[in-house]
Amino acid sequence: MTNDLVLAFSGGLDTTFCAAWLAHEKGYRVHAVTVDTGGFSPAERQRIEARARQAGVASFTLIDGTGHLYGRILRHLIAGNVLKNGTYPLSVSAERITQAVLIAEHARSMGATAIAHGSTGAGNDQVRFDMLFAIALPGVEVITPIRDLRLSREAEIAWLDGHGIHIDATKAAYSINQGIWGTSVGGRETLTSDTPLPEPAWPTPLTREGTATHVLTFTEGELTGLDGEPFTDRVAAIRALQEKLAGWGIGRDIHVGDTIIGIKGRVGFEAPAPLVIIKAHHALEKHVLTKWQLFWKDQLAQWYGNWLHEGQYFDPVMRDIEAFFARSQRTVSGDVIVSVAPHRFHIDGIRSPHDLMAAQEGAYGEMNNGWTGDDVKGFARIFGNQVGTWHKVHARPVEQP
Repeated sequence: MTNDLVLAFSGGLDTTFCAAWLAHEKGYRVHAVTVDTGGFSPAERQRIEARARQAGVASFTLIDGTGHLYGRILRHLIAGNVLKNGTYPLSVSAERITQAVLIAEHARSMGATAIAHGSTGAGNDQVRFDMLFAIALPGVEVITPIRDLRLSREAEIAWLDGHGIHIDATKAAYSINQGIWGTSVGGRETLTSDTPLPEPAWPTPLTREGTATHVLTFTEGELTGLDGEPFTDRVAAIRALQEKLAGWGIGRDIHVGDTIIGIKGRVGFEAPAPLVIIKAHHALEKHVLTKWQLFWKDQLAQWYGNWLHEGQYFDPVMRDIEAFFARSQRTVSGDVIVSVAPHRFHIDGIRSPHDLMAAQEGAYGEMNNGWTGDDVKGFARIFGNQVGTWHKVHARPVEQP
């Protein structure tokens, strides 16, 4: 029987401690796996691997998870216009699910007998990793040293020093988690309910002035062009838009939501490309989808986003909703014109061969070619018939507003 353990490795203090402790104290052959969801530079990738080697791992694997993240999750969030609580594009939630799924696949492929993560007992990630690992790897032990040992940062550093592993573990003023679907920002201000993040806390400073206009091209609900340049790689399209939007100070907000573990959480985030994509996509949909397509998409999207946020990625109902989203996108093609300025953006309009507004027989409040006044009179009588009958039967006066 092998003694191979796969560790979800970020390269921070906690996972470095996990790597060394599991090897020294538990005798595991630790295989560190890092999944890049679009936030690591080449230098950061090298630093993470060097940290893993320093901790004495048996192997280190870096997985590019951006394709999985987009293909399995982000395209559905775009199709659903998903913003949790109308605000947050689920940046970290989507990343953690991708990381958990890909790390579990790696553990299965190498026949690991155990899998570990460095989550504490205070946040959502512990639930996501525990649950997804358990479902994907039935019978494989899930080990969580940081949560179980309840060690302070100082105690972790002291243990590492005692085993000849000396690392720079200076705690930054703000915790930053960056990926292709946005960057989260946590600090002392997000632990309160009344304090905004200061300007220096935002990862991308405001450097632009004036205004600019961009044209986003969608094909069946997916971003496939930007300012006339076509993209076959959807991740590349997101990154290109992110570069164009950098420096405007847009896409910043603070999300307040209900965590999986039942407490309120507050976090800052910077997600210009996701917010512009979702708002532009939604504007296009309002022109090309029917009233009831939009209605049911909204109902399902809110539920889908919350279930995804809570880590329930493997629930088969998620595939059912994704199938509904995919079918609804068949006519969501066209251009969306977006204007940007410091701290704000707005949708100017759309152009689409599927625009139902362009094909209708009339202009709202102006004129019509498809019906007469008598048609409307009859329609109004029939449309209000059931409610009128109810009031007659119950002999009640119509309530006044």
